[in-house]
Amino acid sequence: MQKTTPLRLTLLAFALSLAGCAVGPTYQRPTTPEPAAFKELAGWVPAAPADALERGPWWQLFGDPTLDALAASVEVSNQNVAVAVANYAQARAAVQQERASLFPTVSLNLSGDRAGVRGQGADNSYRANLGGSWEPDVWGRLRAGVTAAQAGFDASAADLASARLSAQGELASNYFTIRALDAQRALLERTIAGYERELQITTNRFNVGIAARTDVLQAQTQLASAKGDALTLARQRAQFEHAIAILVGKAPSDFALAPTPDWRVTVPEVPVGVPATLLQRRPDIAAAERDVAAANAEIGIARAAYFPNIGLSGSLGTGGSRVGDLFSASNAAWSFGLSAAQSIFNAGATRAAVAGAEARHQAAVARYRQTVLNAFADVEDQLTATRVLAQQQDLRRQASEAADLVEQQIMNRYRAGQVGYTEVVQAQVTALNARRALVQVQSDRQTVAVSLIQSLGGGWQAGSQP
Repeated sequence: MQKTTPLRLTLLAFALSLAGCAVGPTYQRPTTPEPAAFKELAGWVPAAPADALERGPWWQLFGDPTLDALAASVEVSNQNVAVAVANYAQARAAVQQERASLFPTVSLNLSGDRAGVRGQGADNSYRANLGGSWEPDVWGRLRAGVTAAQAGFDASAADLASARLSAQGELASNYFTIRALDAQRALLERTIAGYERELQITTNRFNVGIAARTDVLQAQTQLASAKGDALTLARQRAQFEHAIAILVGKAPSDFALAPTPDWRVTVPEVPVGVPATLLQRRPDIAAAERDVAAANAEIGIARAAYFPNIGLSGSLGTGGSRVGDLFSASNAAWSFGLSAAQSIFNAGATRAAVAGAEARHQAAVARYRQTVLNAFADVEDQLTATRVLAQQQDLRRQASEAADLVEQQIMNRYRAGQVGYTEVVQAQVTALNARRALVQVQSDRQTVAVSLIQSLGGGWQAGSQP
């Protein structure tokens, strides 16, 4: 006993001393292009992914209580978000499972047998055995597995944030589209009422011989076309309402969004310098970077196959013909062992596995860099659209006001017999198109604001900034 104890201690110390060896490459975040400034907005500073920061209820920036209630329900009702939550929980369990491999495994086995020969009686046999095994992380393979699982867990958390942000952004865009359709429908209803009055006036003029039959036909055509356009808007509104029902986890038949009498167009302003701080919070960038970290850890796992697997095992057991014998020290037996296994020849399979892991790492790096570039372009696109649409809104308003004046003047001249009804129709069509274009650009400003929030990774309230 005194000779074997130092041997066991020596073997254990040898295994533990090798546990600090690691064959995987040290992880470094890949470099990416870092422009000095956004072309569309000044105030840029170099950013690094920090997606774990809470984004806050960004939809409250639009000041719409109905939207606030709908967006909040996405968190608990949208099934795509529910899938991302389940994947997040699965990734967390995978990390715990990988971490468990770093610790010894202990098992307890109990058994009892009764055997004999016919006519000669029977004997009882009872056994109890306590065993344990441990694979020291000599080459860092197990730790690399934990690192890969942790990176996958972080990527899953970023995917959850992406799913949540995507669903909330889609809901907000659909909601603003419905409000714009309601505004256009109200506009058409007023226009249709005006066309009906004009049709009656034209019919009266025709009945007394002042107007031609073609004037009445043109008025009827224009009225019917406007009513058809109103039905098209109703169909489009129903489709977007159904889409919102799915986003909040309801059947379309169980969901209805009442029209709003007064559509208030609220477009939050982007403070200068905000993109520099919020771009680093894009969850897709964080997920891509975590995929690179996982791929880097997988290289270490593949390289560990070049070295032997070392394991420690031990057991303590006892047996006897009676249950009481299990507690007798004289019946105890023990064992302790050190094992090492190494593949001698596998036709280059290990080398191929390492090469494959390195190639996957290179692909992950390329995807990460492409994600960052796409993020830069996405923000630039939305900033450009924000600036251009603000200018277009002023121009559309001027065009609408001018077209209204032209329509009124042409109508007055027609009633005075100075122009034909064809000019009236042209003026009315131009005025209606100008009004609808103004409503559309107002809606586009809100949907672009939502897209800009998404491209920045969340809202820009002071309390949510890093």
